[in-house]
Amino acid sequence: MQNEQLVQLAIDALEDLKAKDITVIDVRGKTSITDFMVVASGTSGRHVKSLAENVLEKVKAQDVRPLGSEGLEGGEWALLDLGDVVVHVMQVATRQFYDLERLWQGAEQSRAQHGEE
Repeated sequence: MQNEQLVQLAIDALEDLKAKDITVIDVRGKTSITDFMVVASGTSGRHVKSLAENVLEKVKAQDVRPLGSEGLEGGEWALLDLGDVVVHVMQVATRQFYDLERLWQGAEQSRAQHGEE
């Protein structure tokens, strides 16, 4: 699966469960850790956990094997390492604290477009 397809799969899984403020950060050439970061917010601990679990379920259904995950127990934040794509799901206050978008300032960023409902 191409990186861009994996990013879109993660976005779709997050949108399925109403993630907030989904942002994609292109970090190719800025770090060797990954190529893309997908950052999204959940409204509660349960929402964060559900969002992360939905992403894991959707990527596994496409035969993508995650390299690891962290933070699923607590619900304040979750990190999903999908290799060339890393997904961060956080509660709003946690996201503001870590401010990954500012940390990776200068990297190309885009907001996922939510369809009007």
